[in-house]
Amino acid sequence: MLVTTKEGTNVRFRMATPLLALALVFAACGDDDDPADTTTAEGAGATTAAPSDGDTADWPDEIVVGFVPSREADALVEDISALETALAEGLSAAAGRDITVEGFVPTDYTGLVTAMQSGQAHIGAFGPFSLLQARDLAGAEIILQSERNGGATYHTQFFTNDPATYCTDDPVENERSVGDDAIAVFLNCNGTEHGPDERAEGPVAEDAIAGITAGTTVAFVEETSASGYIFPATIFLNNGIDPVTDLERVFAGSHDASVIAVCEGDAAVGVSFDDARAIAESTCDIPGQVVTFAYGPEIPNDGWAVLPDLPDALKEAITQTLLDYAATEEGQATLEAIYEIDNLVPADEASFEIVQDAADQLGIEGD
Repeated sequence: MLVTTKEGTNVRFRMATPLLALALVFAACGDDDDPADTTTAEGAGATTAAPSDGDTADWPDEIVVGFVPSREADALVEDISALETALAEGLSAAAGRDITVEGFVPTDYTGLVTAMQSGQAHIGAFGPFSLLQARDLAGAEIILQSERNGGATYHTQFFTNDPATYCTDDPVENERSVGDDAIAVFLNCNGTEHGPDERAEGPVAEDAIAGITAGTTVAFVEETSASGYIFPATIFLNNGIDPVTDLERVFAGSHDASVIAVCEGDAAVGVSFDDARAIAESTCDIPGQVVTFAYGPEIPNDGWAVLPDLPDALKEAITQTLLDYAATEEGQATLEAIYEIDNLVPADEASFEIVQDAADQLGIEGD
């Protein structure tokens, strides 16, 4: 159940996953493959030139990788297992010995930052602002950035269960991708509709949120989510609405939960990445009840970071293994299932300045 708050407290609690108990320990997972083999699981594509024994002797035997809970944690746990296997096989091939990889999904974004701070996660897949927090608080090194629809940016979508208030025209059906091939039909208005494989075009939120007034209940994700709070909150501020004092804020805890909150009537308006409706699962009629009516500005995509004190050769092997895996058919399917990622590319850290600027405007501390 959801309740409203003006204090920023997470109010939709996600069920802890079995792997969550492993978040703060280095749990081993079995790998019976020959560590001297320089190939990975089908299509995984490990680095072929293994470092010398001297370069890998100080590599840990167990690697922990965490994933921010942008969607229902149980679904993420199921999807990350293939990536764990591929990463373990790639690193084992590079090291010439068995290295195990364990993945986990914390209950919130800051849980992964904390795990990196304490050295209890070696690798993290973060949203844009939590990536900066990991850099500032844990000294994490940003290594990779996600691509979607051929671009390295994404944006907030604003949606509602009350199109009469927030739409200036009748909602129209809009096809969106779900997974690799499936298509779902959702409702969009105000010119926000676009094809399943196209980048969104339509009104920016400043032109479409006039109906949001003081006292409106708005479902956010959590305060460190770039598209789920930071950027939409700055849009509200720039339009004379204080997101803390003027709105009844619901912090749903994940992007799909924000969609569900609006569908179930716990909030009149919600925000998430575009298009979280495709991953939200509920008995509520999401395709018929949740209407997207505006978009926010472009935000640099999420990224991957590693602990700073890992050996340089290991950082390079992690980076290359993930890049190789993203280039395979299996890897593309896995990354799509996890975070709707099309590809991984070397990170452009300078591109995240816009995220820091938005957080500074809200007074959200990253360090």
